[in-house]
Amino acid sequence: MTTHEGVGSALSADGNGPLGNRVHHVRAGELDGHAAISGGTVGSKKLWMGLVENAPLSATDNHHHGESEAGIYVVSGHPVFVFHDGIQEVRISADPGDFLLVPSFVPHREENPDPNEPVVVVIARTTQEPIKVSVPELYQVKETGAR
Repeated sequence: MTTHEGVGSALSADGNGPLGNRVHHVRAGELDGHAAISGGTVGSKKLWMGLVENAPLSATDNHHHGESEAGIYVVSGHPVFVFHDGIQEVRISADPGDFLLVPSFVPHREENPDPNEPVVVVIARTTQEPIKVSVPELYQVKETGAR
């Protein structure tokens, strides 16, 4: 990540991390893996954002993101998001420009059924680092009121 004196990811006085009172600029191509905004990259306290690319004819495992909600923006490709509604698997096909919300603890998987085009999405999560908990199958989360 590029740091410019007085702006961007300037370190705090103790040198342990970015200042919390600055706007941080992460340039294209400067992602730390998939992460653009996280506790580790810019000192975020409650937010994780990143860019994810899924190859043609690929699928993730079944998983959830723990207490984190995930907001997804489809940049390119045509992903399919799969979850269980308590009766059957539900498949949501998305297109570029679409937004999706995956609530906390909801098991799901992402698929890219296209044989030629990758899927590129921007993901925002409500925790500073990504949480991914693999599960053996999709199931409906029962609402309990408070978590």
